[in-house]
Amino acid sequence: MRSWMVTTRQWLGYLAVRCVICVIQALPVEVSWQATRLIGWLASDVLKLRGRVVRDNLAHAYPDLSARARARMARQMWQHLFGMIVEIALLPRKVHRTNWRRFVRLGGRRRLMLRLLDDRPTIICSAHYGNFEVAGYVLGLLGFPTYTVARTLDNPFLDRFVNRFRGMTGQFILAKKGGYEKIVEVLESQGTMTFLADQYAGRKGCWVDFFGRPASVHKAIALFALNHDAPLAMGYARRVGGPLEYELVTPAVIDPRDDRAEVQGARELTRWFTGEIEAFVREAPEQYWWLHRRWKDRRPAAGKRREAA
Repeated sequence: MRSWMVTTRQWLGYLAVRCVICVIQALPVEVSWQATRLIGWLASDVLKLRGRVVRDNLAHAYPDLSARARARMARQMWQHLFGMIVEIALLPRKVHRTNWRRFVRLGGRRRLMLRLLDDRPTIICSAHYGNFEVAGYVLGLLGFPTYTVARTLDNPFLDRFVNRFRGMTGQFILAKKGGYEKIVEVLESQGTMTFLADQYAGRKGCWVDFFGRPASVHKAIALFALNHDAPLAMGYARRVGGPLEYELVTPAVIDPRDDRAEVQGARELTRWFTGEIEAFVREAPEQYWWLHRRWKDRRPAAGKRREAA
């Protein structure tokens, strides 16, 4: 009986999401876009969702801003997040192989294309910034399939639906649990792996500075690049105007074969790409997900001293 009730709730949740998507697709884009302004204001100023976490994160990252300016940035972040939902619902209907240039411009494209056309594996490193779903979708349209590690959603109906969307143009999802072998398989077959590299990695992660504060980062990303001779490209899709107006940018690429200090070890490489993420987040901080507990530090004092040494 309990299993039947859980399945029913999951199906109803899936149905509700599909109804919202249908409404977004039926409405004029301008109406849906204006609605995100209102919903973002409600989430930030009225409901104060994740209010303490967002305030603390912004106060640390931007201590020189006034409380009013940080509150405005928090509101803009929520409006951006709800705007992402609208854009994801519209992507399959609006953006195609023949018209993608109307919506997306490429920055640093030579830098990225040289890597994707190489006969070596490639790792693309990004963050919860801009609209990473747009980035994967457009790369697929350009003929470059990618593989991404993501947690399986608790609702199996929604999980299948999201993965169908991501796979429409060639973005394939590897389950976070037990995905190591699949990642190795992709890299050994000269494929392209993408990672969102700003997620908390726990006490045993690689601790490097992010906005001047120690943050735990998954060292596996650097190890995959070093152990598989895979160039690591930074990338993001940042909104530059209204809905579905984006720039897809590759600000930097580093090669394990380079004679640089940044590729001498996993810690050095992790510090490099974390610094690159901070740099592009600072360019449009309202498009970053400040609602994560990014700077949790539960290490004992001795561990903190060892990392700082």
